[in-house]
Formats: sequence, C-alpha cells, structure tokens
Amino acid sequence: MNKALERLYNGFIKENPTFVLTLGMCPTLAVTTSAMNGLGMGLTTTAVLVLSNIFISLLRKVIPDSVRIPAFIVIIASFVTVVELLLEGYLPSLYSSLGIYIPLIVVNCIILGRAEAYAYKNPVIPSFFDGLGMGLGFTFALTCIGSFREILGAGEIFGYHIMPESFTPVSIFIMAPGAFFVLAMLTAIQNKIRKIASTKSKKVSADKPKGCNSDCSSCGEGGCAHRFYDASAKDKKELAKELMGTNEEADMEIEDLDKEETNE
Repeated sequence: MNKALERLYNGFIKENPTFVLTLGMCPTLAVTTSAMNGLGMGLTTTAVLVLSNIFISLLRKVIPDSVRIPAFIVIIASFVTVVELLLEGYLPSLYSSLGIYIPLIVVNCIILGRAEAYAYKNPVIPSFFDGLGMGLGFTFALTCIGSFREILGAGEIFGYHIMPESFTPVSIFIMAPGAFFVLAMLTAIQNKIRKIASTKSKKVSADKPKGCNSDCSSCGEGGCAHRFYDASAKDKKELAKELMGTNEEADMEIEDLDKEETNE
C-alpha cells in the first residue's frame, strides 16, 4: 500500500508530467482551450497510460530488449485505437474537439517514458499505480490550465457562466498564446510552493536535535558541550545545564561530567 501511495504521490505532485517534468507539451498547449477539453484529454491519456503500463509490465520478460521501443509503440497504438473508437461512438463532441491529438497519444513522451523507465522494469501492480499517478497528474494539470483559460477568456468553466456581467473576457487566453501565459503562471506558483515547503523542511531538520556520535571534528551541533575542549569539568556541567535543560539526555550528560569532575 505504501508503494502504491508513493507512486500516486510521485505522479501527482513530485514528478507531475506537466508542471515539473514539462512533458506532453503538445496536447497541453493545443487542446486546453476549455476545462472540458483538458479533462477529456487527461482522462483519455490516463486510460491509455494505465493499460499500456499493465500490458508492458506483463510482457517485460517476453519482449526482447533490442525491439522494445517498436513493441511499446504497437501496444500503445492498440489501446489508443480502442479509446479513439469509444470516444467517437459515445462522446462525439469531445472526439471532435480533441481531433488529431487523440491519435497523437501514441507518441506522447509521457506514455513512452513511463513504459521505458518503469513498466518495463517493474511488476504489474506498481506499474498500474505508476501509470495512474502520472495520468491523474497530467489530467489535473490540463484541467487547471483549461479552467484558467476558459474563465479568463470566456468567463465560463465547464460551459457554465460564472463571471459577473461587467467582466470583459480576455480573448487571448483562449488563443494559442494564452496557453503559454497560463502554463507559465501555474508552473511559477507550483515552484514557489515547492520552494517554501523545501525551506520549511530544511529548517525543521536543522532545528531537530541529533544524538552525539562522538565525532566532534565533523559534528554540526554548535550547542554540544563536548565541543568545548578547553573548559573545565565544572564549566562543562554549567554549560550542559544551560544548553540542554532538564531532560533525560541532559541529566545523563551532567552525571557524566560530575564523575569527570570527581576523578579530577
């Protein structure tokens, strides 16, 4: 279960295909003129990604290493054809909106990349969750971009008008340049959030007390009484009381210093 959650977190947050790895930019920039288009392309890619990961993982010991890339493309193309026919039959409006970008899923670098980097080297269950995590991360990114573009460019989201009547849509956001503007903005926001989280993590790590490893020459604990080599035992004891308080570790330290003072 921990492995599955790790793969989901990895694809959704840590290695988001769009915001972190900047993969699959062609459909990201081309089809996200609305939230529905972004959601549809994301879920379509997720379905192909999950199915191809499972199938490639099942055949990883059968597919010769020398022809693995052509084999991957044949497997992915088969699932893309199935998904394309289903969309054409049951969701014709979405099929028309996505157009040529549905068959181009075959050469989407996210799918080929996960097949090569993970599914071909790992068992079925982890490969399934890896594909699911990456696919959901891609879907989330495309839906966010499509939502912002639709709100700013048309005052709507998923076809529902949400902006006040006084709002004047900025039509450039539903045109090609708008995709670059929104992608850059959302990527910058995520990078800022990640930077803040990383800074807090480093600060907590630095503030967390560590146990003494008796290697004072490479010790990073500036408040350790053992670092004051020239001080007398009495001074060390007072310093230990001041720096470490009255916890159990401090009491043990002070007791050792008392024994040292007695021996002197």
